Amino acid sequence: MVAANHQFKPDYTVAPGSVLKERLEVQGISQAEFARRCGRSAKLISEIIAGKARIEPQTALQFEKVLGVDASIWIGIDSIYQIHRARKIEEENAAANIEWTKAFPIQELVNRECFQNPNSASDSVIKLLEFFGTGSVNAWSERYKPADFYWRHSPSHKSNEAALTVWLRLGELEAERQICKKYNERKFKQATVEIRKLTRKPITEALKETCTLCNQAGVAFALVPPLPKTAISGAAWWCSSHKAVIQLSARHKSDDHLWFSFFHEAAHIILHSKKKIYIDETVGKLTHLESEANAWASNALVNKSSWNKFLAKSPKSAKSVQKFASQEKIAPGIVVGMLQHEGHLPWSHLNGLKVRYQWKEKWTEGDFSFFQPL
Repeated sequence: MVAANHQFKPDYTVAPGSVLKERLEVQGISQAEFARRCGRSAKLISEIIAGKARIEPQTALQFEKVLGVDASIWIGIDSIYQIHRARKIEEENAAANIEWTKAFPIQELVNRECFQNPNSASDSVIKLLEFFGTGSVNAWSERYKPADFYWRHSPSHKSNEAALTVWLRLGELEAERQICKKYNERKFKQATVEIRKLTRKPITEALKETCTLCNQAGVAFALVPPLPKTAISGAAWWCSSHKAVIQLSARHKSDDHLWFSFFHEAAHIILHSKKKIYIDETVGKLTHLESEANAWASNALVNKSSWNKFLAKSPKSAKSVQKFASQEKIAPGIVVGMLQHEGHLPWSHLNGLKVRYQWKEKWTEGDFSFFQPL
């Protein structure tokens, strides 16, 4: 998933000084004589052999002329050795941040093949930083500071913040993968009109077309399964000034929640500031922005005038819901969900009209086929 997973990381290396010393012995050249031939001080050659000084490019060129070994080889040996030393120091320093890793669902990340199983507690720190694309724990804290989150939640059901950042990072990686046109609000609004019609299609087809329509309007669309200790339905944010992201978890695994969450997040993209990450968790006290997003989503799914006419008939039967949904060209489950949410229908009624889903295969980025009806 991350480029760092495919980097060359040898678990041993040879110091350039020992290579130089061996080469001099093979060719029968003393350190003092070698220094004279290179035009460098005996002290510098001694320090290079002792590992106290690096082989600089100019020095490597001199070594090439005297020993017949290409300068790039000397530079390469030195660079690999220095990086190896730096990694060892990083591993030692990582030990101070082991406590930080304990809040993260590391095994879940291993299961999702985000990285291989850490071979030590210090390695967990390094692998998490690589996953997040940050160079240090301080850099991670700055990037995911709570002030950037517009997070609506219930005091009795708040997601684990570390798990939340992992879920957001998974969406961010998927968003980076998607090639989007420059964001265009008019095109995105038109896309939502087309996506509304997709709610009646088979879910895999609908999700693929939704992603395509979003991308063409400058919005990345990611469906990422929820993580343990999270209760997130969706999130919306901007990864750049010209690319927005809508991320859904589909944690309720029903079509009414899935599609309402999409339109709710779309509302944040269209109506609200680009500077915040809007996280829709569980139902709590609605803020002004959340009320706006809900109202926009409801009206986008069913025009308010049509909805009020429908409500005037006091719809209670499956037949009346199906007829209205057919007229409006949306999924009947969405109509049921809206009726229940507004208190016009008990939560236990007409749930058979909703489509229920399950995760069938291992989740991979950009693949919607793992999400299927029961």
